[in-house]
Amino acid sequence: MKRGCISALFLSAVAAIAIASAPAFAQAPAPAKAAPPAKAAKFDASACLGCHEPIKALHTSGKHKDVGCNACHDNTAAHLGDPTKRPVTRTDLATCGGCHQNQYKSYATMDWHRLARAEKKQYSGPAPNPSYDLLMTPHGFTKEHNQPRSHTFMLLDQFVVDRAFGGRFTTKNGWRYLADSGDFKLQDVLVDQYPDNTDQKPFKAGTAAAANPVCLSCKTQDHILDWAYMGDPVNGAKWSRTSKVVEMGKSVNHALNCFFCHDPHAAKPRIVRDALIQALTRTDPPTLYSQDARKTKVDVKEMGLRGYTRKIGLLERYDGKLQCGQCHVEYNCNPGFDPATGAAIGMADQRANFFPFVDINNVSKVYDAIKFRDFRNQFTGAALTKVQHPDVEVYYGSKHEKLGIDCSACHMPRVKDPKTGKVYTSHWQTNPKNYLKETCLGCHNQWTETQAKYVIESLAGRYQGKVRNAEFWLGMLISKYMDAQGAGVGDDVLKQAQARHGEAHVNWEWWTAANGASFHNPEQWMESLAKSVALSQEGIKILDDAMKAKRGAVAAAPAAPAAAPAATPAPK
Repeated sequence: MKRGCISALFLSAVAAIAIASAPAFAQAPAPAKAAPPAKAAKFDASACLGCHEPIKALHTSGKHKDVGCNACHDNTAAHLGDPTKRPVTRTDLATCGGCHQNQYKSYATMDWHRLARAEKKQYSGPAPNPSYDLLMTPHGFTKEHNQPRSHTFMLLDQFVVDRAFGGRFTTKNGWRYLADSGDFKLQDVLVDQYPDNTDQKPFKAGTAAAANPVCLSCKTQDHILDWAYMGDPVNGAKWSRTSKVVEMGKSVNHALNCFFCHDPHAAKPRIVRDALIQALTRTDPPTLYSQDARKTKVDVKEMGLRGYTRKIGLLERYDGKLQCGQCHVEYNCNPGFDPATGAAIGMADQRANFFPFVDINNVSKVYDAIKFRDFRNQFTGAALTKVQHPDVEVYYGSKHEKLGIDCSACHMPRVKDPKTGKVYTSHWQTNPKNYLKETCLGCHNQWTETQAKYVIESLAGRYQGKVRNAEFWLGMLISKYMDAQGAGVGDDVLKQAQARHGEAHVNWEWWTAANGASFHNPEQWMESLAKSVALSQEGIKILDDAMKAKRGAVAAAPAAPAAAPAATPAPK
């Protein structure tokens, strides 16, 4: 049965559920408990809803209709007395965890199998060196590109990674923070080593300063009320695409707020990422969603009450392809350039916050349509796309997706509380190998756990071999390009090789950037990686043929006549 993925959050609208970790969590220490819900006096919301019209319809129709505004908003009394005194909205996860304790505890459970700062460039990783730096230089990801770990760390890890803030931030406990687990406030553990300088720049060797405000929007929505639709810089909105990311970064605290996926007023499934909402409401260029005959309906609501547009999308049902797709997608979140003209595209341009929401066979077409590329390879000058994590796009059209199996079935299964016997949706959001009985064996009941794990790891082994093969041929193409350039091959030929390089690159990096790609859609990665190899080999042949023709032309050219001997000077 298809179940909606409650992607990273848990103000669960799905019924009452109880506490305690499932057996699969037994190895992890229990995170700090959320405070129990306070028994406050009944709150009369009529005055609030008299002004907040968009909220009224949501609040009165949902399971939270009896939850007072003061449960999630502080200083409501002062606001009612003076509308200019805005209440403070709680964006922490523990507030929701006061009632939804099982979801909160499972979210904050440590996955000790996911190592911190485990670089993909290790020889055993998805994108090992020396190939990765050759293929990706000068992009900031060459400074540090890590495997994912527990979602609770995704905001902190963004601040300390070498490619994001130039080595500005560290943690109060130094490297000992690696042993910490559970939910926490970012600013309680983070240290700015250069507090008197808010410029976004590298401070240390081997780092880059690539983070920007759009990057943060995938990690946190603490800023949701102060951010206009698409991050446009408009009057009244405190933060935008063009804000100083260091200043904005110091204002956020919580990774993957519950309200990414759960509307706090209606207690219904929703999405909040503006670039996804924009993608789901467009048909040109078309998207996987616009062409999906079984798509979940999205009701876009205008929520702007502060003088600027804000939007959310209410869903008719939980759907992981949309809710997980707020982050687990290929998206553009950075400056770039127009590949036709070379003109720079900065953060003021809406293309710096864009979701193609298409598969590997169409992603370059979409970026061609909006005239955008991320960077040029240092060695060939080819215009390249820096792929993020196209997990939803990879899953679309796979055998499991066509059967209606949602992301939650494997990554957030329904599990039983051993103390109460009640069933709830786990928010651990981890690899299904950590609970095979609740995931794979639910359908493949003829297998044992050993067999299920064997299938998963066998697919991964074959996948890694094909990725390595694509990397090899891309490296050979780059090497051949430099040879041809040094031999004086003409620009028209070099441009043909650059075009092959660009397409071979995206058909390789799409797969190294995706999470779980080996299992999500094996047929697609087999075809795409083979295409990458073929394109690289085409480029090599074009360059080889041009160099051979050039050598032949030189050999066939008539030798220049010997110079006449210099006249012997007459003796004095």
